[in-house]
Amino acid sequence: MGREIGILGGTGAEGSGLAYRWARAGETILIGSRDARRAEDSARRLASRIGPSASISGTDNANVLGRCDVVVLTVPFSGQTALLKQLKPLWKPATIVIDTSVPLAASIGGAATQVLGVWQGSAAQQTRELLPDHVSLAAAFQNLSADMLIGDGPVDCDVLICSDDERARQVASELTAKIPGARALNGGKLENARITECITALLIGLNIRYKVHGAGVRFTGLLST
Repeated sequence: MGREIGILGGTGAEGSGLAYRWARAGETILIGSRDARRAEDSARRLASRIGPSASISGTDNANVLGRCDVVVLTVPFSGQTALLKQLKPLWKPATIVIDTSVPLAASIGGAATQVLGVWQGSAAQQTRELLPDHVSLAAAFQNLSADMLIGDGPVDCDVLICSDDERARQVASELTAKIPGARALNGGKLENARITECITALLIGLNIRYKVHGAGVRFTGLLST
């Protein structure tokens, strides 16, 4: 039996977009939520778009951890600490976690274009503190537009993968390759995630100023990845 990819917060825009792309590419997806019924409904909607070949289902967050060896964290930053503390005893050994988090501050009456200061240095580093030592972590996909992910066209964006664990980096790279148009780049150590998180705020601002929905980032002059 192949791997099953769990997505915590998979009912949100980013999680749904990643679930859609990976299910279309043939991966088996398990959407997680605090409300299992909400996760099931989200999975059914995505499956109806993809067709009978889709292998996608929904359940509660705890069940995701029990079933999946690869878990993608797409929960809003404001709710992450409470969730990760609650789930800490449930992680299986050798689980790989991919954190997409960006600590954005929501402005009154406007979009979230400012990055909150995080004591640990970045959202990813905070996640690392809240995970058990036996869980591997990579930070990735922060700069991918949810609007582009839920569409059917190629995604014009590089994906910077920051990690202190080569196994986690490799899995994140493999999942990037499943998204048409996306290219995985080695972003260095996990501490560099603070840079990719700031890029997300910049891209949101560009989307607003240029009235678009899918601004991405490309790095030129790289002969190989």
